[in-house]
Amino acid sequence: MNLITKKGILFLVIIFSLFSLSCSGVYDAITNLQRLQFKLDKVTGFSAAGVGFSNASKLSDFSILDAAKLLSAFNNSKLPIEFTLNVLAKNPNDGTGGTKQSSAVIKNLAWRLFIDSKETVTGNIGGITVPGIGQATNIPILMSLDLFKFFSDQGYDGIINLALALGGRNGSSARITLKATPTVETVLGPITYPGEIDIIDSEFRGGN
Repeated sequence: MNLITKKGILFLVIIFSLFSLSCSGVYDAITNLQRLQFKLDKVTGFSAAGVGFSNASKLSDFSILDAAKLLSAFNNSKLPIEFTLNVLAKNPNDGTGGTKQSSAVIKNLAWRLFIDSKETVTGNIGGITVPGIGQATNIPILMSLDLFKFFSDQGYDGIINLALALGGRNGSSARITLKATPTVETVLGPITYPGEIDIIDSEFRGGN
């Protein structure tokens, strides 16, 4: 076998090896992306028109002054609310069950907020590290929107009761869906999930 043939074979072996590593890297990156799971946790720090809701479970729980603020805002065709939506992210790549222990870095998490199946506001956060330790990592997302803009048809009592259901003493994220598209950093560069994930409060969900 002459020198040229040996060089040619060596070149093909190197190319094949690089191709195999590349395919393996793509597979691992996509698999790890699909293993990321998300779930809604609590709504915290809820306020409407500057009135805190965390200690109230019904309209009569508000002081006369706070009730007046809420009614005044509604009569002026607005009810600005702020709250933190806590999202749990779980990375099962903890080194058990045949998985390779690794952290996942979410470069971007583009989201759309739905309340009672109605789309409200959108946003994007990033720079989130989810360690591969088998435990959930909390991702707090600050939400700010005008509840009147989307639910004025429910009337004053209805819109206040909705706010209480979200952020009151017995409030929860049960009436919220966060449709999100994660972009995860990999050895091959950022990979964006091909579709949205519906993040809800009843179970962890991720890629299929």
